[in-house]
Amino acid sequence: MERFIFDTSSHTLVCGILNITPDSFSDGGKWDEPQKALEHALEMQALGADIIDVGAQSTRPGSTRLSADEENARLIPVLDLLKGRITVPISVDTFYPECARTALTHGAKIINDVSGEASDEMAKVVSEFGAGWIIMHNPAGADAVPVYENGVSDDVLDFFGRAARVAKSLGIPAGSLCFDPGIGFAKSYEDNLRLIRDIGKIKTDGSALMSAASRKRVIGTASGETDAAKRDPGTVALHTASILNGADVIRAHDVFSAVQSARVADALKKIYGEADGG
Repeated sequence: MERFIFDTSSHTLVCGILNITPDSFSDGGKWDEPQKALEHALEMQALGADIIDVGAQSTRPGSTRLSADEENARLIPVLDLLKGRITVPISVDTFYPECARTALTHGAKIINDVSGEASDEMAKVVSEFGAGWIIMHNPAGADAVPVYENGVSDDVLDFFGRAARVAKSLGIPAGSLCFDPGIGFAKSYEDNLRLIRDIGKIKTDGSALMSAASRKRVIGTASGETDAAKRDPGTVALHTASILNGADVIRAHDVFSAVQSARVADALKKIYGEADGG
């Protein structure tokens, strides 16, 4: 069986966000009809997205969680429409192993696991299909901010290590994993900024690391912009910093600015490497 591998050898990957929800924090209701979702996915693909990340359930703070059956009912019509039209890998956000199975059956190649659990059940589904697995750190839910006794970066790194061991035990190679420190999920404002700073320190050998800060509250707090849809310039700043600090993948609503900023950051990173003797 051919397994999905996150190939970041030539450039930073851009993961374009396709929310098919009525209530996502910055673009809820824009792409929740299958035809509109297809049109937006095609647009992001044409703009250079390396991955299309489909979300059928809002993960914003305070949102009501759908059941697995409700999530599947949203996912299936969209995935069936994307299949054959979208040539880049499709990722699906989900908490549920049963929705992961549905997504992979209907053409997805990557599961973006936002549960914060990295459970054996999810790992078994990923392993069975040879899928990629994005694993997000989210220890207490998006509405709670725990105290990180050893500092947020160490806690995230410990979680990534545990998740990597779960994956290895079920035959999932390191190259099929992508870790997401969970910017905006159970983190304070300062925690979020520290994670951007420490991205190079929390990377796990052989696996990719994703920065998913697009339009999030940390940008609004730093900039004073209360409208999430107007936070793309701040998103570019955080994603550029993330890439220069070691991120391999960025997840963005605005694919045009994400692709351009990633290419510039990649060019800078190469020159920085020369200066360091790399």
